[in-house]
Amino acid sequence: MSVRVLNVAEKPSVAKSVATILSRNNLRVRDGRSRYNRIFEFDYAIRGQSCRMAVTSVTGHLMEMDFDDRYRKWHSCDPADLYHAPVKKFVPHDKIDIKRTLEEEASRSQWLVLWLDCDREGENIAFEVVEVCCAVNPGLVLWRARFSALIERDIHEAAQGLVRPNKLFADAVDARQEIDLRIGASFTRFQTMLLKDAFVVDLAGDDRNLVLSYGPCQFPTLGFIVERYWEIQAHEPEEFWAIKCSHTSEEGTATFNWMRGHIFDHTCAVIIYEMCVQEPTATVLNVRDHQRPKYPPYPLNTIELEKRASRYFRMSSEHTMKVAEDLYQAGFISYPRTETDSFSSRTDLHAIVQEQQGHPEWGTYAQKLLDPGAGLWRNPSNGGHDDKAHPPIHPTKFSAGESGWSQDHKRLYELVVRHFLACVSQPAIGAETTVEIGIAGEIFSASGRVIVEKNYLDVYRFESWGGSMIPKYLVGQQFTPTVLTLDCGVTRPPPLLSEADLLNCMDKAGIGTDATMHDHIKKLLDRFYATKDANTHFSPTNLGEALVMGYDDMGYELWKPNLRSMMECDMKAVSIGTKRKSEVLDTCLQQMKACFLDARVNKVKLLNAMAIFFNRSNRPGRDEQRNSGEIVRLCGACSESNMLLRRKPDGSFMVGCSGYPQCRNVVWLPGSISEAAVTPQVCNSCTPGPVFMIQFKFRRMEIPPNYDVNHLGCIGGCDEILRQLTEICGTGPRNLSSTPASTARGQRTTGNAQGASTRQAVCIYCRQTGHSSDVCPSQNLQPRNIQPHSRNSQNAASGEASVPCNSCGASCSVRTANTENNRGRRFYSCRECSFFLWEDSIGTNNTRGSATHTNNSRTSNNRANTRGGRGRRGRGRAGSSEGTFVSATGDPISIDASFVVILHILPMPVLIGECDLTDTSKY
Repeated sequence: MSVRVLNVAEKPSVAKSVATILSRNNLRVRDGRSRYNRIFEFDYAIRGQSCRMAVTSVTGHLMEMDFDDRYRKWHSCDPADLYHAPVKKFVPHDKIDIKRTLEEEASRSQWLVLWLDCDREGENIAFEVVEVCCAVNPGLVLWRARFSALIERDIHEAAQGLVRPNKLFADAVDARQEIDLRIGASFTRFQTMLLKDAFVVDLAGDDRNLVLSYGPCQFPTLGFIVERYWEIQAHEPEEFWAIKCSHTSEEGTATFNWMRGHIFDHTCAVIIYEMCVQEPTATVLNVRDHQRPKYPPYPLNTIELEKRASRYFRMSSEHTMKVAEDLYQAGFISYPRTETDSFSSRTDLHAIVQEQQGHPEWGTYAQKLLDPGAGLWRNPSNGGHDDKAHPPIHPTKFSAGESGWSQDHKRLYELVVRHFLACVSQPAIGAETTVEIGIAGEIFSASGRVIVEKNYLDVYRFESWGGSMIPKYLVGQQFTPTVLTLDCGVTRPPPLLSEADLLNCMDKAGIGTDATMHDHIKKLLDRFYATKDANTHFSPTNLGEALVMGYDDMGYELWKPNLRSMMECDMKAVSIGTKRKSEVLDTCLQQMKACFLDARVNKVKLLNAMAIFFNRSNRPGRDEQRNSGEIVRLCGACSESNMLLRRKPDGSFMVGCSGYPQCRNVVWLPGSISEAAVTPQVCNSCTPGPVFMIQFKFRRMEIPPNYDVNHLGCIGGCDEILRQLTEICGTGPRNLSSTPASTARGQRTTGNAQGASTRQAVCIYCRQTGHSSDVCPSQNLQPRNIQPHSRNSQNAASGEASVPCNSCGASCSVRTANTENNRGRRFYSCRECSFFLWEDSIGTNNTRGSATHTNNSRTSNNRANTRGGRGRRGRGRAGSSEGTFVSATGDPISIDASFVVILHILPMPVLIGECDLTDTSKY
């Protein structure tokens, strides 16, 4: 009885190659749900078991890892929360059709054979496929096919030698994905929200979409570039002196190098040189003749392929991997992502060489290699690295240049072939002669080399071993140098890092993997953190240098490779089972969260570093997101942006939506606040959370004496003290001029003409100078839609106690206070203006002082609302009569926007200078 087997490859092209090889091109093709991922069907026998094979594919990773919807939007939470926010893996919308194909095929299959790439990443994709398929058919038997090349021998061996998938490899990749997601998202949001709108960073032409990304591998890679650039910038040329000596005879010229190299003391150099000039006879002290081998390279792994392609052809690492992938999928080279640089004893190296005998350029050399009499063959050296997944990169099929190949495809295939032929060849042999001479006690030496046997250099044209002939010398021989001079030179800085140098730095530090290093380099260029010139040398941009400088000034070496190297070691430990995934996640994330919190505390360093390279932004509407540390809560109106604590130009504070002007949700705060800062503490009462508590500091002279100056408050609606102070103090600054409150407060003086100050008094109604409070023009303004006489008659008819408003003349009925400090106390307040009067103060000297007014408290459709208002128009159109307002507790209030009355209460005398402004009878 046949077993129905579902085979899944990593790419459509690989699926087609596997199916073609196993079926010997005798197969049927049908479409799946995704038109790009077709299904190939044929019969095959695995270990004697008759199988009905169905081969299909995914396109790389089937799933993505991301935060829950609650945390996915940039302003949905404090970035520090991302270190413990829930994450999930899911199939994105563009791969739903592939998922459906797998589900349909798995539901009627007995076996699942995974033909994914044989590395950690491929194993992780394999388990994504397993999760989807086993969800509809838990009884599937799971198998893993391990292969390194899309050639007949490897594919049939893989099908007959199926093994179990390795969950540890998949766990290591999951750990890396989660670590990179949390670290990258938190720092990226922090950097972008802090810096993008604070400075004019016009790199891509449209800085609205500029993202200042941070990656745990990307940033240390940038660090290598910046560090080398700083070394060059810090280099100070220093003059040095060296003695040059040469001797010319009939046999040629020998150039002797001073054994001291060079010295920086000019006087000392001159003295030594004069000694040599006074006794210029040179005596041969030693002559050494020896043979020296030059060994061929180790077998080719991914990093070495990228480095050599960059050095020989100036191909970028990213382009090199793309071309190598094309060659692999076409069956011409083995799998190009491998850390292994040593061949297994089971590999038939002679068979690989035999396939190259017919090539017009290196075919003759391949024939010579296989000739035992030539003595050219040598088993390749062991580089010491083995990822236990793939062999070194080597040719798998002969090609003399396929039609349709680009020049880069031809060059890279040639490099792979010549490198393989070189590594199974004998080393080159050179005869070297070293001659040492003495002049006045100073030692000089010269070397000459003659290549005796080229061997691997005959085929590996990318390397040379230059040599030069020198005359023959005998020990004790004496001669007079032809040239003996004292030359001056200047020290030079190290060169900029080339791509090969950068890959070497990353490899030594353990930054990234063989499959990802080129991606990290590409991101630096895409993000405008670095540039690369025609000679593949890297320089940091102003943006890249500013970011590294900012973190460096903090004292935290986030741009150094140490942290990431430790993470890579931990993830390797997960893949071999010596550490658990949860253990590595806890350790890495705890460490990086501490770094993130420290970086946020020291964010001024980043701001200062950016200010060195970029102009600060003065664009309106951008200040609200400038400080990522001021997030208070998620906006309840739009549910997309954050509510941010902001300080307005007049010195007062508010909590407004970062989505302004699309969302105009706002919470107005008491006008008596002098300082406010969001704390990490979260309110336990208010929902939806988190609602971060704010540390307020009030001006003592502007709040009642029984309230504390310092108050840890919440704007979510639970804070009764904040609500009371908002009612008492109002929401505008005490001085409504354009000067910030702290400055304006110092400018207030007494209105007494006989006082020592020459500055004018400030009107207690409109807060302006130039007139007294008794003749304030604002007190003569009457709103057109108010009918005070009708209200007087109504109050009189009802028999309620009332007093006339001394501003607009309307009748004010008695009311009872319900605040904590004044509960049960009766007062009169005008419904038409801001008049207020305590009942128990009638008849006292400061009766009139109990009533206070705010400048421009009335707002009509054609007049702008003032800073003293308690709310702002909601999301309705401008000019509409209805609007949504938000109180200090965060609750929406629906009112007629054509008329707003703002009440300011001064329950205690406010002393400014020597003047009691609550006693208005004096003025």
